[in-house]
Amino acid sequence: MNLTPELLLSAYSQGVFPMARADGRILWYDPDPRAILPLTHFHAPRRLLRIVRQGVFEIRVDSAFTAVMRACATLTPDREETWINEEIIAAYTQLHQLGFAHSVEAWQGGKLVGGLYGVTLRGLFAGESMFSRATDASKVALVHLIWRLRAGGFRLLDVQFMTEHLRRFGAVEVLQAEYKQLLALALSVEGRF
Repeated sequence: MNLTPELLLSAYSQGVFPMARADGRILWYDPDPRAILPLTHFHAPRRLLRIVRQGVFEIRVDSAFTAVMRACATLTPDREETWINEEIIAAYTQLHQLGFAHSVEAWQGGKLVGGLYGVTLRGLFAGESMFSRATDASKVALVHLIWRLRAGGFRLLDVQFMTEHLRRFGAVEVLQAEYKQLLALALSVEGRF
């Protein structure tokens, strides 16, 4: 099955997203429960907000989308496998070129040291992955993402699966039926990334 922009946008509008397996097969997911990060209840520690204010990182948006994806796909001691293969990278890069996928990047000394990417569809931002090569780089990118989504009128930040990292920022799990209601509300408004 070819991951066309139309197929991906249709899937996201129904709460479904793809992930690649180690053997290259693409599987589709609709988790129950689903992890979301409520935009109104985002919690950033004071120490992190100090780092944001100090301007330790230069934040850029959409300046290195594919590089962010490749960094997210890189294997590390903490991440021994990846669900981001070349087919996923090509498909999401195409979504990015059409204005439906975005990256928030943390730069330091002219180098990309952290960031995240995701898909936008009306008032939905579906967070796909993040990476960090410098302490707090991805966290600072996340703070900037939240600010941008709030300013742009987004209603739903879908983070798909719960992690302890996301829980510290206020992520919660909701049952699939509630997620579908939140998704319908998000799709009824037009967010501006």
